[in-house]
Amino acid sequence: MADGLSSPEPAVLFVDDDEDVLKAGALLLGRHGYRVATARSLAEALSAMAARPMDVVLLDLNYTRGKTSGEEGFQGLRSILAMDPGAAVVVVTGHSGINVAVAAMRGGACDFIMKPWNNARLLATVQDAAALRRRRRAAAQPTTPEPDDGPLVGESGAILRVRELIGRAAPTSASVLLCGPAGTGKSLAARLLHRRSALAAAPLVAVDLESASDHEIEAAVIEAKGATLFLDEPAGLDGARQSRLLALLEGAEGRDVRLISAVRQGREHLRADLLYRLGTVEIVLPPLADRGEDTRLLAEHFLRLFALRHGRPVRALAPETAAVLVGAAWPGEVRGLRQAVERLVVLGDDGPVAPGELGLGGEAAAPAAPGASDLNLARSERSLIEAALRRHGFTVSHAARDLGLTRAALYRRMAKHGL
Repeated sequence: MADGLSSPEPAVLFVDDDEDVLKAGALLLGRHGYRVATARSLAEALSAMAARPMDVVLLDLNYTRGKTSGEEGFQGLRSILAMDPGAAVVVVTGHSGINVAVAAMRGGACDFIMKPWNNARLLATVQDAAALRRRRRAAAQPTTPEPDDGPLVGESGAILRVRELIGRAAPTSASVLLCGPAGTGKSLAARLLHRRSALAAAPLVAVDLESASDHEIEAAVIEAKGATLFLDEPAGLDGARQSRLLALLEGAEGRDVRLISAVRQGREHLRADLLYRLGTVEIVLPPLADRGEDTRLLAEHFLRLFALRHGRPVRALAPETAAVLVGAAWPGEVRGLRQAVERLVVLGDDGPVAPGELGLGGEAAAPAAPGASDLNLARSERSLIEAALRRHGFTVSHAARDLGLTRAALYRRMAKHGL
């Protein structure tokens, strides 16, 4: 996959399953000052977008031999826009024809190109799309979201249901309660809900209720006027503090505050009146053990994502590793898998990823076996924290989000490592 996305030239992601098409497009665009990344599948494309911001996405509509309906491309378009509603997507089509391309534009694409393309037409279309992207970013400043881990990766029935509910609830003003074990993706779901809402141009104001003081909670509710308020772990408050939170939220009525909340212990730990206020729509994030092939898909996504972020080669999973990952439980759920894969990318070698490199053995995932690898755990944690802090200009809140931690938890780890 081509990269080099740190310079100021417009970045173009070209997505097509035909290597010759990608080479021709990359050569043409590169000669005219564009930085070009390529992807041969929709999964690769989403990983690339999570790793670096893209100005323009050139998206082929068909990826399976013999298919001309464009449905694969439509699904990719929906996934891209769910991840980045301001994306400037140009669909590229040949067999599907102009009617399908026009339908893609109705679905959110900004333009289309027919294969075989005219070079001047392709360059003009990409230039127009890049200009559109700049206008959208300018209109959204200063709240354009930074890259994170991308979409809710997976194809299991459980995660498809989550994506469906997010798609239905996001454009409304209904309060949403996200439930699920720690590390299952509740924070990512909250960001996706916010990005697809009418308040997407306003901030997502997040407050960790387990570590925040009453004053900090009150300040967050006030700050969230005309914005989205993300309440993390209201079920962790005792009864008196839940009552105070409810009073604050009721006082914010009429100030156009969208409420999104996340609980890991379940709705039964919330007062009935607070649950009524927070849970118009409930979305349950499933554990990895219930998601089948999704664990493997997530591992492959993180391998691509962190290889791009850290400038490392993209490694594949060995067949035996992929087999063990299917339906595996994982300590720390998606967040734990993410951290394990990033550590592997930073510290590992080249070649296919063997089961032992991820602490895998037998039928399920397990913590790394005792031995020499454990001796590096503290050092690798420190290096990951330092890398995240540098990547975000030492903005602790952004680094904490990147690491899947609360701000308070990151401060504790920084103190532990003397950072």
